[in-house]
Amino acid sequence: MGLFDFVKEAGEKLFRSQDAQAASDAVTNAPNDDAAKARLDQMNRAAGDAIEAYVNAQGLTVTGLTVTFDGASGAATVFGVAADQTSKEKVLLCCGNVSGVARVNDMLSVDQSAPEALFYTVVAGDNLSKISKLHYDNPNKYMLIFEANKPMLAHPDRIYPGQMLRIPPL
Repeated sequence: MGLFDFVKEAGEKLFRSQDAQAASDAVTNAPNDDAAKARLDQMNRAAGDAIEAYVNAQGLTVTGLTVTFDGASGAATVFGVAADQTSKEKVLLCCGNVSGVARVNDMLSVDQSAPEALFYTVVAGDNLSKISKLHYDNPNKYMLIFEANKPMLAHPDRIYPGQMLRIPPL
């Protein structure tokens, strides 16, 4: 369990984070406005549901998966029980690699523990071979990184700056 930071502007566009921020600002400016509070709650729920649906669409199974979102802070909180450490880490990456999400609060537990992977944020000019050379001293092990990030990655050449990747232990 912990808090993971992500690049807020990078990732899958599942909802309009500007709308959630505007609703949050409306509540801040008029704290007694029940309609603004209801709109904010509705937008946060919809964003959490969208993230949860995205995780499920990746085929990642988590018992009791629940994702909540706070548009004001850009924080997603994920609850549930993952079958293994790999699944847990992929779920965290799915939640964090969404445009509008700046951090993920990990409240997941794991049925079967294992060593944790490292997380790496892609920068301009990176490719999986370069990242593999950095972490494994061997650029030819890039497929380990690709496989560790499936199904979120569909092709080894399709990574983008700001995306966070799992770097599994050897």
